[in-house]
Amino acid sequence: MVVKVGVAKLGNIASGVMAELLLDERADREDMQTFMATSGTKLEPADVDRVVSNLKAYKPDFCIVVSPNGVLPGPTGAREQLAAAGIPVVIITDDVTTKKEWEGVKASKFGYIIMKADSMIGARREFLDPVEMADYNSNLVKVLALTGAFRKMQLALDKVIDQVKAGKKGDAIELPKLIMTTDKAVDGEFNNPYALAKARAAHEIAMAVAGQNVKGCFMTKEWEKYIPIVASAHEMMKVAAQLCDQARELEKAGDSIKRQPHKKDGTLVSKNKLVAKFE
Repeated sequence: MVVKVGVAKLGNIASGVMAELLLDERADREDMQTFMATSGTKLEPADVDRVVSNLKAYKPDFCIVVSPNGVLPGPTGAREQLAAAGIPVVIITDDVTTKKEWEGVKASKFGYIIMKADSMIGARREFLDPVEMADYNSNLVKVLALTGAFRKMQLALDKVIDQVKAGKKGDAIELPKLIMTTDKAVDGEFNNPYALAKARAAHEIAMAVAGQNVKGCFMTKEWEKYIPIVASAHEMMKVAAQLCDQARELEKAGDSIKRQPHKKDGTLVSKNKLVAKFE
């Protein structure tokens, strides 16, 4: 059986850059295929409608809707339209757990993965140009990858694929309800305790970046004050990425990097030594 996975990318968060790639890292899985539709950078109703109509036409077994601030009208409308078409939906978004609107989602039939370290960018025109945007996202992707957050997201989505392969459909599929804290991200990822400490620090710093960028983008009006705030947030993310590099080098030094690739049938294999066969 080939599982059809639809991916709706509405706007941008770092998790969306890698969502479908994490499920088929060498593009050789034979048990699944993905179709991605995107609204581009914006979340306007017309863009969202275009994404939803394309995904409905694809007729996926389930959909991933990835966006910043999953309680906004665009992402909310997308998941509700897909669900109304009988398509199970997993929401991937940044940290919106403090918003009252999110309580209804958590109590609903939707699955969700809240990536708490996938922090908003410092989107002030006086600071953010295309190069700065790309540099920030490269650092954030590294943090989410090397702390273990991406792996936990991938494993949660793989479990949904496995259920469809086992014959489950619609409401019978158990969807993930995952809030990616630091402890969940780093769990089982590191053998060296100093590497673990550095990865924990990186994830905590990345989560704290959001607070600084919210302050700089929405709470501070004077340009001479908000420019240093958003710049400092980007410096924090750079340091978090550097800590992740240091953690991975420590794991390399002990020849203990955890590798879990997919086989062609979707099975995960594992090893912790570079020159070794998979278990």
